This record gives sequence, structure tokens and C-alpha cells, in this order.
Amino acid sequence: MRGGLALFTGIVEGLGKVRRLARRAGAVEMEIAAPARFRRFRLGESIAINGTCLTVTRARGCRFSVDVSPETLRRTTLGQLRVGALVNLERSLKVGDKLGGHLVFGHVDAIGTVHRITPEGESMLVRFKVPARLSRYLVEKGSVAVDGVSLTVFDCRPGFFSVAIIPHTAEVTLFGRYRQGDRVNIETDMLARYVEKLIEAYLARLPGERRKKVAAG
Repeated sequence: MRGGLALFTGIVEGLGKVRRLARRAGAVEMEIAAPARFRRFRLGESIAINGTCLTVTRARGCRFSVDVSPETLRRTTLGQLRVGALVNLERSLKVGDKLGGHLVFGHVDAIGTVHRITPEGESMLVRFKVPARLSRYLVEKGSVAVDGVSLTVFDCRPGFFSVAIIPHTAEVTLFGRYRQGDRVNIETDMLARYVEKLIEAYLARLPGERRKKVAAG
């Protein structure tokens, strides 16, 4: 994951394929072959790979390379990728672009697990298991990014949430290839974290008894 301001919408533009992995000093240089419409990468541009914001360091035609730091390997699923693996790709927003999903920063909060996949007509319901600490940021009808895909949350319970996947999403993203037990990158809605921080700061300024009453609702 990189610093600086790069924004995404969680609308995956295509599936890329890992063509080369070069490991050194705990980091990985990864080369990705993108679909033809991704040509003309710019050095230094931001791109989300499975929901992780990375920087293009080399580019030629539809192929590009990124450097994945040890910290990013620890916090995301990118370290489990092998040559030939498919990945979700999204280029960063430009000023004036349409916001199709929700604001996604490419800063992964945690790794989740596919807990259950249930067919429902032509669509499917996918239930994820996540670290319990993330549950407070997941609300009914709120937004979440799973491997960079913007989705609407439902059936939230401590450590679990579900999403509904239509056939188009299954076809153009990794969702059509998930199996029970697969690990995925989870990014909760940044707005929820900002609200939490503002409320915590407000409560900290209140006198003790009043703080307890406000916190208790």
C-alpha cells in the first residue's frame, strides 16, 4: 500500500494475470499482464490490485510492474499470489470521473475468509468471516470493498457479513472463482472510521458523568 492520495470506486475494470514474481529482501516485484484496454500505463500512477493501492514502476504495452513492500505482504493477500494467478484491477480516479461504487482508498484493513457461498437463482450470496474488530464499521446497507470490489453489506453479525453477487460481477471479477476458505482483502468504509474518530474526540471533551450518559445512548 502506498502513501499519497489515490482514490478508487470499487468498480473493477478487468482481470489481470500475474506473469512474474521476483522476491528480494522480503519484498516482491510483481509483473501483471492487463487486458488490452489497459494499455499506456504511466510510471508512478496508482493502480488497485485486489483492492490494494500500488504504484506502477515499469510499464510496457499492457504489462506493468509494481513493488510490494514487506508491510503490504503482511497485511494483504498479495503474498499468496503465484505466477498465473488472476487479480482484480482498477485504475485510480481522475478528476471528473463518475463515482460508480463508493470511495475506496486501497488501504486494506484486514484479511477476511470466504465462509459460505449460497446460490440464489442466477446470483449468489457470499458470507465472509472477518476479524471481530472490523464489525463496528460494517452496517446494514453500508459499503465494503472485498478484493477491491465495492459491495453492499447485509446480515451483519459480530465477525461476519454477507453480500449478494449478480452474474455480471461474478463474471468480471474474482467472485466467480471464489471457494470456501479463500482469503480476501477487506477495506471498510473510510467514512465510518472518520465518524468514529470525531465521536471519540467529542466524548473525550465531555465531563465524566455526561460522557457515560452520551456513550450509553
